[in-house]
Amino acid sequence: MASEATSTLRHELSEKFVDWLSPDDEVLSECVNICQNFNMTAEDLFFKWEAYHFSSATTASRTTFTRNVFNAESALALKQYIQSQVKKKKQEEQEQKKRAKLNAGLMTRGKGAGLIRNGAASMHGGFGGGGGGPGTPIKLGSGSAEEKYALAGSSKVFFVGPKDDPESRKKRAYRYMYEKVSERGAVLDRQIEKAAELVMKHYGVQEFGDPSASTESETTVVGRIALDAESSSASAVKLNESCIVLESSRWMGSGIRVPLRFDPQVKVRGGPKGSGGLGLFPGAIVALKGKNGGGGWFNVTEILALPPLKVRPHETSEVRDDAFSMCIASGPYTPDADMNYKPWSTLVSTLKATKPAVVLLLGPFIDSSHSHVKNGEINKLPTDVFRDRFTESLLQFLDVSPGSLVLILPSIKDIISDHAVFPQCELSQEFSGDIRIHLLPNPCRFSVNGVSFGVSSIDVLFHLRKEEFFKRVPEEVEPVVSVDDSVNNDSMVNTCRHLLQQRSFYPIFPSPLELSHEVNLDISHSEGLFLGGEEDEPDAPDVLVIPSRLKHFAKTVDNTVAINPSFLTKGIYATLSFAGHTEGTVRERIKVDLERLSS
Repeated sequence: MASEATSTLRHELSEKFVDWLSPDDEVLSECVNICQNFNMTAEDLFFKWEAYHFSSATTASRTTFTRNVFNAESALALKQYIQSQVKKKKQEEQEQKKRAKLNAGLMTRGKGAGLIRNGAASMHGGFGGGGGGPGTPIKLGSGSAEEKYALAGSSKVFFVGPKDDPESRKKRAYRYMYEKVSERGAVLDRQIEKAAELVMKHYGVQEFGDPSASTESETTVVGRIALDAESSSASAVKLNESCIVLESSRWMGSGIRVPLRFDPQVKVRGGPKGSGGLGLFPGAIVALKGKNGGGGWFNVTEILALPPLKVRPHETSEVRDDAFSMCIASGPYTPDADMNYKPWSTLVSTLKATKPAVVLLLGPFIDSSHSHVKNGEINKLPTDVFRDRFTESLLQFLDVSPGSLVLILPSIKDIISDHAVFPQCELSQEFSGDIRIHLLPNPCRFSVNGVSFGVSSIDVLFHLRKEEFFKRVPEEVEPVVSVDDSVNNDSMVNTCRHLLQQRSFYPIFPSPLELSHEVNLDISHSEGLFLGGEEDEPDAPDVLVIPSRLKHFAKTVDNTVAINPSFLTKGIYATLSFAGHTEGTVRERIKVDLERLSS
């Protein structure tokens, strides 16, 4: 019977693939094996092949097989495609099971407020992604390998970066402008639901409610802050009390947007001591306590601040913590008036003289908005400009300081990058030129000698300051004591704290309309924006580098040193030194100086 079924299947495959199949009996046998392994009919397999062939991601993948011929390579590629779909389906089923547990207590809105009872799976991560556990190198991305690099010599640099295996690189170089509305909605819902798990675990909340359902008693709700477009008279209106709404997930409140009203005696629970309130902005995920009395809005009596990321333990016995120095600079590297790169040349001279162990360079390197680029006034290819200006200069520096390491992180403004969305993959390997020059994605988590870094080239601080509405409150409940309470009323400290609390390198959604071209946000791939590192044990980075057009600074935010190195065209860059093998926390052993280029 099995032999007869196999013969029938072979015949059906021959008919279906009559215009494709090569005259190779082994290929037909492989097709039979695929059908049997995945319980598919000949017609199912043919449909899978058509879907794969006509929607191949890249030109390279199209050339894997000969046009109009289904050969052995085609069969292998199709098998891998089907396996990836099966894996994706299993992951979706697991997400559904987690969501079902979280919403186990959801009641119908006709019988009262929708409640989500405790008993959900505990939240191991923040809103996606995560950082290394105690005393272990930071792990990032997906795949089975992480990039580790140790340099011999006096510098003793031990670098652990994002995973560099083919699967991880392919995941970061995803296809953009191929976003489905359903995928975007699912990602936004997951962010809210994961935040609900975090709040439930941290505050011991027993049940969550639906903010759109009328109740007699107070309930706790979780949702995303949004701007009510109907209440605002113009598209450029900034978030304020008259046009602020809360958007719930489809599972926790049918995705309905509910206007918010703040009680005059509203309190903040779990916020930084002495902050005087809480900053809100479109995209911020918040937990609120109050009730909807049937008036068409949710009255807020208490704001539950999201808990901060945990501090990563630093075990000197397990992680190399030798002292090192670092130079941090951010583009543009040449003024808009010319392409001479004078600020960059000056910095290179400084690097050769000071010989820092690590050089961190953030894009843009060749700015697509530069006047000479826009007007076509350059007589070289952008790739040649990068090699002549940057690669050659960096190789000369490495000749002078052979024990050093160079880290390059692009900007979406970089004309040499073929990935103009955020999150953004690393530059092509052709721009490296040396094993000591590492190309990093944007944003990125990595570590140097056990000190963890979080880096992004997007000006998220300026975007947040433009969009933020600060709600002042008369009372703080159970405030969190910071390392230095005196800075909790510092506007820049609070702005940086948004990134840590929201666990995202870019927590704004949607991005400001007039600034959207600066970020090109791809929300469907927001797992690449997760600031916490590894999902199982998320932690705060020791150093957060976020260049901005706002005034340069180096400030302590909770247990993280936040640095705005400004732009090199302003003549400013940052230097960081870490004192290894000494007493004190990582933060206490980090010293940051903001330097000016020598004239």
